Amino acid sequence: MKDARTLLAFPCSYPLKVFGKNTNEFYAAVAVVIEKYIAEGETVSYTTKTSSGNKYLSITATFKARSQEHLAAIYQELSQNKFVLMIM
Repeated sequence: MKDARTLLAFPCSYPLKVFGKNTNEFYAAVAVVIEKYIAEGETVSYTTKTSSGNKYLSITATFKARSQEHLAAIYQELSQNKFVLMIM
């Protein structure tokens, strides 16, 4: 069903990009938050890319987004995480 507040039709495959310092703690923190919101039996695929100086890491997590509220909850929790610098 298409959500009137977005151009997305839910459920849909959604790539969420998260940026932070290139540390194991950052990657683990992102994975814990995202997987908390993933339904049993569903999967998340992760791809990563480091900055040219290897100081920063971008993580793209692709998963099934169920609704705008589902995405908002993930964004909210990630934005409060001390390891996360930016979310797209």
